[in-house]
Amino acid sequence: MEDLPIGWTDEQEAGTYRLRRRDDGALFGYAMGPHSWKKYLFPPRQTLLSVHRENGSLRFVESDLPSRRLAFLGVRACELAAIAVQDQVFLESGFVDRSYLATRSRTLIVAVNCSVAGGTCFCVSMGTGPACESGFDLVITELIGDGRHEFLLRSATEAGEEVLARIEGRPAVGEDQARATLVTEATASRMGRELAAAGVHDLLLANLEHPRWDEVASRCLACTNCTLVCPTCFCSTTEDGSDLSGDRATRSRRWDSCFTLEFSALHQTPVRSSVRARYRQWLTHKLATWHDQFGTSGCVGCGRCITWCPVGIDLTEEVAAIASGGGA
Repeated sequence: MEDLPIGWTDEQEAGTYRLRRRDDGALFGYAMGPHSWKKYLFPPRQTLLSVHRENGSLRFVESDLPSRRLAFLGVRACELAAIAVQDQVFLESGFVDRSYLATRSRTLIVAVNCSVAGGTCFCVSMGTGPACESGFDLVITELIGDGRHEFLLRSATEAGEEVLARIEGRPAVGEDQARATLVTEATASRMGRELAAAGVHDLLLANLEHPRWDEVASRCLACTNCTLVCPTCFCSTTEDGSDLSGDRATRSRRWDSCFTLEFSALHQTPVRSSVRARYRQWLTHKLATWHDQFGTSGCVGCGRCITWCPVGIDLTEEVAAIASGGGA
């Protein structure tokens, strides 16, 4: 327990993240940090295979699948939604990613109902939080008040039941559940942002030449921060390398981004050569064509892309500007 950020919270705004002390000993009294669980299920860099020169011939060796068991502690509702989105991408789209499946099937998920809404959170708008509804083995609600500091636990799977059976405690009563409901209701009322998600698919696709794209492009650094902190983005590329002797080569997969100039290169020529085109591609895919591709939004309302944008670009503001009909 001492490894948890006891008594700490965070303050988030566009391009701003700060830690500050709370006046209590809350274990989960914070919103979202920069890292999502994606980095464990879909690692930033992963060796796919290696090639060895042996006695004048080449031997191809496929990398071993991950075998360690993981437990994710503190997964929030929006992150459960993000994991479900990545499940669709890597497991349910007609092609199964063996490495993702191996890790996912060995992962225990302990979720936490949010008691804090960050300044850039808008999960209520996306229908993904702040209460955890599914996708977990165990869910915790931290209850602080009236001189008490307690945790309400609920299991949803056999694995969760096994863990719960090992924890000392008392059976929950109606008052406990009522207190837990008040926690998530209060969090829902304090969202830092909102997004009019209904109709955004048609709105964006009907405004591909809107002047707002030029305005946001003038500020965007194409630094890729938004895609790297996003818990659902899955763009990747492959790289080949060899050792100095030339006797061993590897092929690796690493995260990439639709904001890099080379990502859309065909025959050495980028399809999306301008920042305007790349930002438009990212936002329209995330909020519009992701629905066409996977039947859901690619955004879960965690707000990371807003917080960790160095120039404070806010996708909720961009959508609102396009919806208003205004330009720069």
